[in-house]
Amino acid sequence: MIRENPFVYYGKKLFVFLLSLFILSLAVFFISRLAPGDPLVSYYGDRVEKMSVEEREWAENKLGLNESLPVQYGRWAKNALCGDFGISYKYKMEASEVIGERIGNTLVLGGIGFLLTFVLALGLGILCAYYEDKWLDKLLCRVGTITSCIPEFWLSLVLILIFSVNLNLLPGSGAYSIGNKDDFGDRMLHLVLPLAVVVINHLWYYAYMVRNKLLEEVRAEYVLLGKAKGLSKRKIIFRHCLRNIMPSYLSLMAISVPHIMGGTYIIETVFSYPGIGKLATESARYKDYNLLMLICLISGAVVILCNIIAQIINERIDPRMRESRHIEEGEVAENGK
Repeated sequence: MIRENPFVYYGKKLFVFLLSLFILSLAVFFISRLAPGDPLVSYYGDRVEKMSVEEREWAENKLGLNESLPVQYGRWAKNALCGDFGISYKYKMEASEVIGERIGNTLVLGGIGFLLTFVLALGLGILCAYYEDKWLDKLLCRVGTITSCIPEFWLSLVLILIFSVNLNLLPGSGAYSIGNKDDFGDRMLHLVLPLAVVVINHLWYYAYMVRNKLLEEVRAEYVLLGKAKGLSKRKIIFRHCLRNIMPSYLSLMAISVPHIMGGTYIIETVFSYPGIGKLATESARYKDYNLLMLICLISGAVVILCNIIAQIINERIDPRMRESRHIEEGEVAENGK
């Protein structure tokens, strides 16, 4: 087996991570500034309309918007490397502080939704595989297919209409009631509807993958040998098939983080949940450049890191992928000579 120096292996991953962040920062910086809109409105509000030409030039100079885009990016990148991501035009405070106040809410919503989705998906997938082609499996497949096709924003509005407006059972917006910031029960109550949307929209997609992976294992030759030895279907699935698909499932969990995170951002906007998703919408709407840059970098870093982790899991757990990668690298090196 070919073994690669750990420092070289992880050094390559780190280089890919940093290069990807650099490219992302370039893309977001230039696209956001070339998009239509006036960032001065975010900082000065309606006063911009009454500004003279001299006052506008002074305002742009104060925010560093009067220089060329490459110069602006160079200054931003230099400050960002020192941990200074600039001020939020809308909130008049450091962009990192604005995000620091909201990121906890997103981590709670996204984290709980992520765990619930994959725990339930694993159980549902096992249940469908165990009762393959029986009425329960067919029913779950049909219901799951329907729920996975419902848009998140539409489902959010329907749940708000039913449980918040008509039945008045659950809150339909915010992270907590006024004056109950430290009330754990009130916070959990506000999480019920957003969590329901997160789980419903993503559950069947991953449960179906588990079902198919298990059914592939059930049809493998070693299962026939197990049946010949008298092992029950339950023992075969739980002791052998489930164990064999776990590496793939762990990799799937890592890859799925961006998928669930994107859904969480949409749900936060609909439910007016004070998290990173709602903040991202506001920063894009009001041309709050510094805040938008930091949100995109954080989100992009999570996406890139999760994909790298998934690749590492696959290569470390599945020797075939590691050997295949070394063979490809060897062929490229030989062709280059």
